[in-house]
Parts: sequence; structure tokens; C-alpha cells
Amino acid sequence: AGTAQAEKGSLVAVLCSNGSIRIYDKERLNILREFSGYPGLLNGVKFANSCDSVYSSCTDGTVKCWDARVASEKPVQLFKGYPSNIFISFDINCNNHVICAGTEKVDDDALLVFWDARINSQDLSSTKDPLGAYSETHSDDITQVCFHPSNPNMVVSGSTDGLVNVFDISVDNEEDALVTTCNSVSSVSYIGWSGKDYKQIYCMTHDEGFCWWDLNHLDTDEPITRLNIQDVREVIHMKEGTLDYLIGGLYHEKMDKLFVVGGTNTGIIHLMSCTTSGLTHVTSLPGGHAATVRSFCWNLQDDSLLTGGEDAQLLLWKPGAIEKTFTKKDSMKVASSVYQRVRVHSNDSYKRRKKQ
Repeated sequence: AGTAQAEKGSLVAVLCSNGSIRIYDKERLNILREFSGYPGLLNGVKFANSCDSVYSSCTDGTVKCWDARVASEKPVQLFKGYPSNIFISFDINCNNHVICAGTEKVDDDALLVFWDARINSQDLSSTKDPLGAYSETHSDDITQVCFHPSNPNMVVSGSTDGLVNVFDISVDNEEDALVTTCNSVSSVSYIGWSGKDYKQIYCMTHDEGFCWWDLNHLDTDEPITRLNIQDVREVIHMKEGTLDYLIGGLYHEKMDKLFVVGGTNTGIIHLMSCTTSGLTHVTSLPGGHAATVRSFCWNLQDDSLLTGGEDAQLLLWKPGAIEKTFTKKDSMKVASSVYQRVRVHSNDSYKRRKKQ
């Protein structure tokens, strides 16, 4: 099943539960090619912002870059970490110059490792060593790394230590680069940027908590915390059904609104809107998945939604359907019109896992 997705133009990259990446054609949702991190497991998947390269961090202490257009056993580029690094999160910045990956805690270290991702015509070797690392700011596994959508120097990291750290990597040393530390008081599972000019950050935690901070207020007397909910499941009022978990968030630029995406164990997807007074249920997308939904990818251009779940399905939700439900409360039925479904796994690994 897909646990993370990225989308670029007509291609979709899905990280499967067996630790490989599959590239799909977005329109027909058929598999074009597959990449394996053997002997390591790939985790996290992301397209570069300007080309057909797809990146993934790997448990073998590397970040791998693949050419999404070509089926290949070997990555185009290999970004090597330090000895004993196990990478569990990563991102590439908006101008494709810098990669940052987060490690599992080993001994007492949890590192953010950086590489120069630019292809240097003088040095055509496919293996790159790190530019350096931050080691002082997190005390446990770094589960999330997320660069700012338009400022290539801003990056936010999240960890099982509960801290969400914002860095300006144009500054020389780690201590000065740390812009601010926010505390979610729980293990961080998801991080995103939001708000006009993306001056806000939000995070979700492994026990379904939600926090939202406004970096505009760093230099003012206003509180930086916009929202802090310890367990969203306990405070959200659903029109029908329940909320079992949070999947992630999306900031809708045109509407200047932050939406939170969650789901049920039976595969229903819930969309919630976020304001300083709390989260409000907007609509649900039933009739698609049959088990936990792990990831989604929102297309700002046509407002289509891709979702991947533990039922081994990759679903494309009809463009426009969701947009309508945000504006008209009565058109919830439209939202559930899935116009294409596909089995992501041809084998029965999911069924086998369920029995165990």
C-alpha cells in the first residue's frame, strides 16, 4: 500500500509497504516502473521541483535520486550519509539545490544531514558526501523534514522528542540557524507550512494531536500558538461517523485556508477546515477505501485528490468534486464520486499481514 505520494505533471510516485517506489501514470493509474532501495528500504518519496527526478531516503544511510522516466536498477545519484546514519525523513528545497535528511537516533545522536543536490559538470561522479549536519537540536528520531515552499533557506524538522524546529540554513552554524523551537509535547508525525507567504507551520502527532504556530508573531507580543489540540478525535464533531486518525494537512492558496485530512479505520476520508477557534468538519469522502488511508496528494491546479491506503488501492478523486463541497454544504454526495481505482499491489501481502 502507498504510504507516501508525490505528483509531478503526469507522473505519480508511490512508496509501497515493501519499501520500493512505484511510478504511475496519473491519468490511467497504471504502473510504469518500479525502483528498489535493496538492501535498504526506501522511505519518503518526493519529486524535484523542476524535473523528472524522484528522491527517496533509505535505511542504508543514503538518499537516492532516480530518473522517473527510465526504469533502472541504479539511482542516478547517491547522497551518502555518515557511518551508522539511518534516514527516516528527508526533503529537497524549492530550488533543488539542497537536500536535508533526518536520522533515527543512534547512541545519543539524531542528525539533520545536508547535501548539495546540484549536478556539477566538473564532478560527474554519482556519489556525494554531506555538506554537514545539525546534531544539537533534536534528542530523538527525526521523523519529519519539510522545506519552505518558496524560501530555499527555510526548513522545519519534527521529532519523536516533540520538538518542531525552524532553521534558516543560510546562517553559518546550527545554533544561529535555529530560528525558533515549538513544542508539540508529543511525537511528531506530520509537518507543513501554511498561511499567506507561508509564515505559519503546523504539525500532527502520533497520538492524533494537532498544533499550529504563526511565525509572524516571533518578534511581537502576540502568542505564537494559534491552535493546540491534544487529541483531535476527542474534540471534532462529525456529521456522521468518527475520526480515527489524522493523515496530513493542505494549505489551499486560493482560499487562504488550512485544511486537515483525517480518516476512519474503514477507509472513509474526512476533510476539516482549520481556524483559530478549532477544527470544523467540512465533508467526507466515503465509498473509496476499505482500510486505513495513509497518504494523499492534492493537486492545486485541478483540485484533484490522490489517496493511498492499506487496502492496496490508489484512488484518484474527481477534480472539482471537493471544491464544490467546500462552498456548498449540500453537495456532499458529489465528493464520493471516484472515477478510477487501481490495485497497487498485485500480490496478497496485505491480506497476509492482516491475518498475522
